[in-house]
Amino acid sequence: MPETLIKIDLGESPHTNEKIHNRWHPDLPMADWVEPGDDFLVETYDWTGGQIKNDDDAADVRDVELQQVHYLSGPIGVKGAEPGDLLVVDILDIGAFDTMLWGFNGFFSKKNGGGFLTEHFPEAQKSIWDFEGMFTKSRHVPGVRYAGLIHPGLIGCLPDRKMLDMWNTREKALVDTDPDRVPELATLPNTQSAHMGKLTGEARDKAAAEGARTVPPREHGGNCDIKDLSRGSKIYFPVYVDGAGLSMGDLHFSQGDGEITFCGAIEMAGWLHIKVDLIKGGMAKYGIKNPIFRPSPITPKYDDYLIFEGISVDEAGKQHYLDVHIAYRQACLNAIEYLKTFGYTGAQAYAILGTAPVQGHISGVVDIPNACATLWLPTDIFEFDMMPGKDGPTKYLDGSVDVPLAPDL
Repeated sequence: MPETLIKIDLGESPHTNEKIHNRWHPDLPMADWVEPGDDFLVETYDWTGGQIKNDDDAADVRDVELQQVHYLSGPIGVKGAEPGDLLVVDILDIGAFDTMLWGFNGFFSKKNGGGFLTEHFPEAQKSIWDFEGMFTKSRHVPGVRYAGLIHPGLIGCLPDRKMLDMWNTREKALVDTDPDRVPELATLPNTQSAHMGKLTGEARDKAAAEGARTVPPREHGGNCDIKDLSRGSKIYFPVYVDGAGLSMGDLHFSQGDGEITFCGAIEMAGWLHIKVDLIKGGMAKYGIKNPIFRPSPITPKYDDYLIFEGISVDEAGKQHYLDVHIAYRQACLNAIEYLKTFGYTGAQAYAILGTAPVQGHISGVVDIPNACATLWLPTDIFEFDMMPGKDGPTKYLDGSVDVPLAPDL
């Protein structure tokens, strides 16, 4: 059996574990060291560190402290890794804990982070999803059952000082264009609830004040939320510091492309079995700036889809120029309206798109002024016929079961 390098206790705060951190900083000490060619196990908290409970009240999603996230296991040093190398990471296996065979999906309230469709769903809601082997279903979103593709939503290597400063400078410049925006344009360094692994004293306080938040993806990888990084995937990460400093977390049982509800996959705690290796000088050899990867050969097999189109015209009818963000947003809204005709609430439909193995595609970006984005919804995940027909949709739900809505403050 491979060694478990990083162990966690779901009953304890992540802040008690010196092999966990929630900021990116080049001064973070390595939690452990491995040799190229080693394989090992890593345990991870869910991305909130256990703030969300298995119940029917979304108040915990409404009140979640986002300054804490994400809790990452690492950093893991790889002996001999130097800036300019590529760190090769094989995900050999990945799974849930036997003691926590459930996950959660949530919408954050607009004032606490929002989501892709926050103007349409401004209040906090959540759904709980139970794991049945490789499948999942929810008491809050009936009528669907689908196979999961467990993956780390967040995985990457430590930045060097130059890269950290670049991140903080460019993100602050963006925030400065509209500093009072809700939700904010970017999450800047914040010492509140910062956990800096093994760092202590003044070094810890300095790094916490500078450390980049883990919210976005960046050049090093990070919070990319790519559902195809599952068992059998091989990832090539740029190395920026000696030892590389690999960290991971934010496991998802299943996710639709885009993770559109923000807390948008089926979030879970769990473990990864990974192997690491090095390609010396690989960044220059292959012209790599951001990570590249081979996807998992094991994916949910859904061959029939109903595909929804969206174009670069927003809900108010305003024309945008080749805007893929607007186009995908419209594709998602079109799918939600369609599912509502079968009795789903908008919130339930939104939760399905965030958690099911839907595919998002950029279908066209050259036909001015409209980009075309498509959302591919697998039909086999539904327990009823959801295809269009001459007789119109048959109501599957009566509205008696809904994603729980948190009470107003």
